[in-house]
Amino acid sequence: MVKKRVFSSSRRGFLAGASSLLASPAIAQYIPGDPLRPAPEAEPAVRRNVSGFKAQQWQPYFSNTRNGAILVDTVSRALHYWSEDQTVYKLYPSSVPLTEELTRRGRTSVIRKVEGPSWSPTPSMKKRNPEWPDYIPPGPDNPLGTHALYLSWKYYRIHGTHDTRKIGRRSSNGCIGLFNENIAELYAMAKVGTQVLLI
Repeated sequence: MVKKRVFSSSRRGFLAGASSLLASPAIAQYIPGDPLRPAPEAEPAVRRNVSGFKAQQWQPYFSNTRNGAILVDTVSRALHYWSEDQTVYKLYPSSVPLTEELTRRGRTSVIRKVEGPSWSPTPSMKKRNPEWPDYIPPGPDNPLGTHALYLSWKYYRIHGTHDTRKIGRRSSNGCIGLFNENIAELYAMAKVGTQVLLI
């Protein structure tokens, strides 16, 4: 907590106040509207928000963990993974669809795994954004990042992203996004047939 200081108009008061300001941490030197003393840059909150997530048990959501199980909580924006033998539990921050209209909930499964996926907009995306390209090959401009798990629902995927600002936010057109390092880890553990539930 930074205490407010009252400075006297005397030279001694001024010097004492100036020296105490110099000794104060940089955050205390912020003066609103002063371009020479701008607000300190905040750390990106989305990288730390996983610490606020609540670990889950698989039993309320799945009858078993055959082939592994993935739970996506669109409210807390978290993805939970349990291995088939239940020795591995992972919790990842995720991006979720922009609107309720784009959000699909229910049970599905992983039907395909692709490392270095290409991307094409769906017909509804193209209708909303006609300026978007028809195809983007694998690489740093690809919206699916480095890996993708294709779900049994057409056009729905759990995938990476090169735009890390999207994670922890409502930012997708229906898919679930993870940091590239997280999707790479999940990709290695999940298999074709892994159960997926979006709530």
